[in-house]
Amino acid sequence: MTAVPVASKQVGVGWNPRRYFGGMWRHPIARAVLKAALTIWVTTTITFFLIRLMPGSPVELKIDELVQSSSGSISYEDARAIASSLFAIDLNAPLHLDVGKSFLSSGTSVTSIILAVLPWTLFSVGTGLLLSFIVGIGLGLMAAYRRNSLLDRVVSTGGSLVSSVPNYLIAIMLILFLGVQARLVNFTAMRGAYSGGMQPGLYPAFIGDILFHAAMPITIYFLTQLGLWILSMRSATLSALEEDYVTAARARGLSDGRIRTAYVGRNAVLPLVAQLAISVGFIVGGAAIIEQIFAYQGVGLRLLDSVRQRDYPVIQGIVLLTTISVVVANLAADLLYSKLDPRIGRAGGAAG
Repeated sequence: MTAVPVASKQVGVGWNPRRYFGGMWRHPIARAVLKAALTIWVTTTITFFLIRLMPGSPVELKIDELVQSSSGSISYEDARAIASSLFAIDLNAPLHLDVGKSFLSSGTSVTSIILAVLPWTLFSVGTGLLLSFIVGIGLGLMAAYRRNSLLDRVVSTGGSLVSSVPNYLIAIMLILFLGVQARLVNFTAMRGAYSGGMQPGLYPAFIGDILFHAAMPITIYFLTQLGLWILSMRSATLSALEEDYVTAARARGLSDGRIRTAYVGRNAVLPLVAQLAISVGFIVGGAAIIEQIFAYQGVGLRLLDSVRQRDYPVIQGIVLLTTISVVVANLAADLLYSKLDPRIGRAGGAAG
């Protein structure tokens, strides 16, 4: 006797795709992931076709060279056949969404080329960024607690100075003063990612060698990022010191050390952690000039070489890698910040 009401209830509670996917879209994490995936797909598609539409290629450059050097004795078709045989390029191949193989590296896949140079960039830029973050938040916290003191003036002025100078100018000044004038550093011996003749491997001699060659790039990245973290942490700490929870903590009789670490420092560093995650996304594409100055075999130097030689598949692969890393870093920053500060997640859910 209850079959009819139950059946009618089951029909009314059927699965509603619109309600299901609408609920997913209202969830802040799912919305952020979907937006990131859409951004990567759109950017990847646009980048692929834009690079394929760029004029010129190594083959066309070689064709022009052969025709001009022969004073017209070689026809365009013959020059095209000769040039095509010199490079791993199929000029009649259809378009497909695949970064494919390098034009100039004997058909080597773009993926293997990038993977060969990516670790050096991640190591040098990542180490400099991490060291600057740790030292910067420490100095910024000290400067804020000793506001208007000599330490505050020195740290703030130094941070403003180094953050306003481009990294390549700092590199040139270090080479000029330490290498040319004082002759304290042999920059010629430091060129490259490691010394010729060294066998790569996890043994002390090779580790010491790669640290020697990466010392100057790491120093440049450290100095150019240090001022940003100092000034950001100082500003965030000063704002946190004026919050009501700090006054309440002092009224409860908590020690200055406890307030500095558990209340002020923890809340001041929250936006900096998210900013650090975003900075990580720019590691891949932010080292081109420094790697060129020190001949450091990273992604940036490989990108510049590919631009000069018009190796478009490699350019496309590095640009796509940079785009994906930036998008993923922004997504990680959003998720990390909502995790560190639960108020963000609750606000996002309520707003959706």
